[in-house]
Amino acid sequence: MHIDLTGKSALVTGSTQGIGLAIAKGLLEAGARVGVNGRSEESVARAVDGLREKQPDADVVPVVADVSTDEGFAAATAAMPDVDVLVNNLGIFESRPALEITDEEWRRFFEVNVLAGVRLTRHHLPRMTGRGWGRVLYIASDSAVVTPVEMIHYGMSKTALLAVSRGFAKEAAGTGVTVNSVIAGPTHTGGVEGFVRSLVGDDLPWDEAQREFMRKHRPQSLIQRLIEPSEIAAMVTYLSSPLASATTGGAVRVDGGYVDAILP
Repeated sequence: MHIDLTGKSALVTGSTQGIGLAIAKGLLEAGARVGVNGRSEESVARAVDGLREKQPDADVVPVVADVSTDEGFAAATAAMPDVDVLVNNLGIFESRPALEITDEEWRRFFEVNVLAGVRLTRHHLPRMTGRGWGRVLYIASDSAVVTPVEMIHYGMSKTALLAVSRGFAKEAAGTGVTVNSVIAGPTHTGGVEGFVRSLVGDDLPWDEAQREFMRKHRPQSLIQRLIEPSEIAAMVTYLSSPLASATTGGAVRVDGGYVDAILP
């Protein structure tokens, strides 16, 4: 199977590290021109330099913008006004007792994790349908369907993405544009390492801490380990390609068998 995105452009939000950076790398390796997005010039420059170091001929566009704000949205669409692939990866998460989550935090999680992607989709989807080709993807989470009690505000936002992606897929029906969400399971990123440590402590070596976290807090996982960002990126790269033309309106799982249910 050969995935070729030569001549296509893509914007990956929240792509200076972790899953987003791995997705940007996967799309670049497939030949796409890729916008790397982050909130600071320093983080974006570091990510862009790292990608170019590994692939000197990579066509990378720095997109410095907090796309969860109106100003950031304007900056991002000015940097890349028209893309073939939009990957809404930006997201925040934290652990918080359910009854201590404030109204402000509920709003912040919705603004960043949901509305930022909706706003960008509203801009790019009509351009894609006008050309008769495009890909919109939302990076969801197993927390969308198996909501952890310690982060229900995060789970709410990821559940919303399943509805958003399904709805926009219906809006794009018959146009040649596909819209999907990717349900990512517990993934090995820097941010998740901190989250794991917050739950199991700092005493254990990382490999033992990871296993303890999965055993106590994510026992549903069939692979019994954290997923690597490159494994999420492989699915996203495929769904971004012409090979995935018959997959739309879906919630595609890369969760290590974590979700013990058949999704509608």
